[in-house]
Amino acid sequence: MAPPSHRRRAPRPDRRGALRRRIPLRLALPLLVLVALAAMLMLRGYVHSEILADHRVQDPAPTTEVPKEILEGGPVIDARTGKAATLSVPDRRLVLTFDDGPDPTWTPKVLDVLKKHDAHAVFFVTGTMASRHPDLVQRMVDEGHELGLHTFNHPDLSLQSTKRIDWELSQNQLALTGAAGIRTSLFRPPYSSFSAAMDNESWPVTKYIGSRGYLTVVNNTDSEDWKRPGVDEIIRRATPENGKGAIVLMHDSGGDRSQTVAALDRFLPDLKDKGYEFDNLTEALDAPSAHSPVTGPELWKGKAWIFLVQASEKITDVLVVGLAVIGTLVIARFVLMLLLSGAHARRVRRKGFRWGPPVTEPVTVLVPAYNEAKCIENTVTSLMASDHPIEVLVIDDGSTDGTARIVEAMGLPNVRVIRQLNAGKPAALNRGLANARYGIVVMMDGDTVFEPSTVRELVQPFGDPRVGAVAGNAKVGNKDSLIGAWQHIEYVMGFNLDRRMYDILRCMPTIPGAVGAFRKSALEPIGGMSDDTLAEDTDVTMALHRAGWRVVYAENARAWTEAPETVQQLWSQRYRWSYGTMQAIWKHRRALVDKGPSGRFGRVGLPFVSLFMIVAPLIDVFLLYGLVFGPTQQTILAWLGVLAIQAVCAAYAFRLDKERMTHLISLPLQQILYRQLMYVVLLQSWITALTGGRLRWQKLRRTGVVGAPVNGTVQGGQVYNDDRRPVA
Repeated sequence: MAPPSHRRRAPRPDRRGALRRRIPLRLALPLLVLVALAAMLMLRGYVHSEILADHRVQDPAPTTEVPKEILEGGPVIDARTGKAATLSVPDRRLVLTFDDGPDPTWTPKVLDVLKKHDAHAVFFVTGTMASRHPDLVQRMVDEGHELGLHTFNHPDLSLQSTKRIDWELSQNQLALTGAAGIRTSLFRPPYSSFSAAMDNESWPVTKYIGSRGYLTVVNNTDSEDWKRPGVDEIIRRATPENGKGAIVLMHDSGGDRSQTVAALDRFLPDLKDKGYEFDNLTEALDAPSAHSPVTGPELWKGKAWIFLVQASEKITDVLVVGLAVIGTLVIARFVLMLLLSGAHARRVRRKGFRWGPPVTEPVTVLVPAYNEAKCIENTVTSLMASDHPIEVLVIDDGSTDGTARIVEAMGLPNVRVIRQLNAGKPAALNRGLANARYGIVVMMDGDTVFEPSTVRELVQPFGDPRVGAVAGNAKVGNKDSLIGAWQHIEYVMGFNLDRRMYDILRCMPTIPGAVGAFRKSALEPIGGMSDDTLAEDTDVTMALHRAGWRVVYAENARAWTEAPETVQQLWSQRYRWSYGTMQAIWKHRRALVDKGPSGRFGRVGLPFVSLFMIVAPLIDVFLLYGLVFGPTQQTILAWLGVLAIQAVCAAYAFRLDKERMTHLISLPLQQILYRQLMYVVLLQSWITALTGGRLRWQKLRRTGVVGAPVNGTVQGGQVYNDDRRPVA
């Protein structure tokens, strides 16, 4: 229960007079984790040309502004000094050039063929591929090949601003620096061909590139290997006429390059036999190397870039594997849940089904209450209509709103009020257990109402002497608001359908605090209700499993509870539930290696709870990634498929619980908004747990909107008062 408030020191103003505000670590860390993950995903999208990429290609333009010496010159254009000139490769010398790599499949095969025939080449690499495969870039340098820039994202530079051109060049150089510790002075524009194809749109770019200190390298022999015309045709097109020298255009990336590799393996020895040499460009031109080493801060900047890219690649790879695994498990869980919940319903509904001899002896109902003045009268009144003999103990846990006086003023038989100083819900329940007269104890919350048959239905499973606890069917009483409707779907599908499955698997993780029953003889050996965690109901349920007791689900033991009506209240409640569940899992972790009933629960129940209450939310991370970076259409179709499966499960759950299907209209919106809120709560709970934070009990504001049953009908959603607030 909520602890007394504490005074806080007034915040100290800084020099500017503003109040210093510190973000709590449990809030700052989730934010940092989300920002870091988003940054990694954005980086991955960038290096895969999924964002900031421009795939437009300029239409052919006139050549009136291009100097004649360029149009009729060689394939190497030198505009570094402001006066354009061209260079050609001498006769009998070939410069093989490969564009668009390095590719992890085809570049190693190309390098193997070049090494086999002792030939050098020039690789015009893109920054995206060099960043993703730095080992291949290093191998190119180590084996004596020359590197050139081919931009970072492969855009048509004639459509780009000078700022974007500078960015493409600098990022391309950064990738080379990080991969091999060098810079290069060679550049080949994307979508380029012969110097004769230079036009009024591409020529200004070439001049600007020259002013930045680069030689622009086009080609004068095009193998057109990207068309996959066949090995013989690639060789024919790549072979220059009459023994002339040439720069040959090939590709080591961008698709299936098997024909390129096969053609290269024949092309090299055939032309060597004809007296050709295969050199780097600077070797063929008898010029200094295009490479220059990078040292100091620029080198470390490049290495940091490669490290971050590799990290983003690995994180994404893990996410992709996780998506496959979690997606498979989630779908398998849906199928298993449908099958087992159906089996549970058929078992308990078959004619003549009985847990054992009818349970008719009186039971004790414990109602822990802290400031429940607006609800407690409805709660106690509903119990008085019970068709099973009961005594009611209302344990007032230091209420300050007169909760105890309200119950005492009702003057009802078999209702006792026990007062204690505020000590928390577990202590209140243990106080009630110590004062209970009967061997079966029903526990409920102070904001919950029972139907007349609830207690009777709840205690019948105790006819089986192996049963130590029973979970009832908790329902949302105030489902008239949007948040209430979403929680109604969650309770019917996410809780009660799950409980049917857990009952069959004999690993029910939680007896709901709103409606549950226990044998006193089962609770006493385990020490009653523990305050070790904030989820005492989950903690005690796990302890009972480990002690060898069966925990079952009674579908007809319906209880109507008041669910949070604002986002803030919902956040507080689920934050406590999530954190408490994690505490309980950690507390009972040894069950994983235990023998007997404890080990069975540990190896079945704990993985179920951990995987599907904590890890499964990652599936929506992949949804978001797919929408932003991946194949959007396929991602949406996959998500709609999962939603359809969930809708089937929800409809089946509503049918089993005999609920109106109209509430499922809001299911898609629940999946988009409500579920994401729950995931952020889970993340915050994880961070709180990992940082050793201590979450305190938090009291939700009650409104008393859920009325007592009248003629078997619960008046939920029909009572209004000034305390109700619109949905936040």
